[in-house]
Amino acid sequence: MTDTVETPMMPSVVLQTERLVLRAHTRGDIDAVFRGATDCDVQRWLPMPRPGAPYTRADAEHWCLIAAPHARAAGDGQQWAVMDAETGAYAGSVGLNRTMWRARSTEVGYWLCSWARGRGLATEAVVAVSRWALIDQGFERVELKAATGNTASRRVAGKAGFTYEGTERNAMPLHEGRTDLAVYSLIPADVREAGAADPRQ
Repeated sequence: MTDTVETPMMPSVVLQTERLVLRAHTRGDIDAVFRGATDCDVQRWLPMPRPGAPYTRADAEHWCLIAAPHARAAGDGQQWAVMDAETGAYAGSVGLNRTMWRARSTEVGYWLCSWARGRGLATEAVVAVSRWALIDQGFERVELKAATGNTASRRVAGKAGFTYEGTERNAMPLHEGRTDLAVYSLIPADVREAGAADPRQ
């Protein structure tokens, strides 16, 4: 007789920052997700829905209504729609995935619509999600992985306080070819040290 272990599930929460509201995806986000996910810069580094396949509105609908909520229900992580707090405009997606509950480790991923880039919003979203995981949920490690050539995403990792650990060679397929992945991490001690160094904390 084997014991059945229930898969943990992250709580469904809304996170707020100075400029953003992070909430669950809804049916009303489908068209914005479709427009943002088909952007050439997003598709260059994130081969959605899978390598070599074009991203369709049906894919956006599946993400908003099925895939994103199922990720939480299945224990893989948590996904948020990134919303501009002032205008309510859809700015992109951020989430935790590949969660290893026994190791208390998870990975943060994100993409932004073209209009939202270059304003520090990705960093703001990553800081909110990674600190929520480490401080509020008791995780011991949050990873961030980015294609080595994706300099914008790698800057986000640095600005969000992550430490570069090394490179996973030939690690991820793209729409054309494959890429090495730069691996970054954030652990509770990093957050505590940053807080101690910041008099505003």
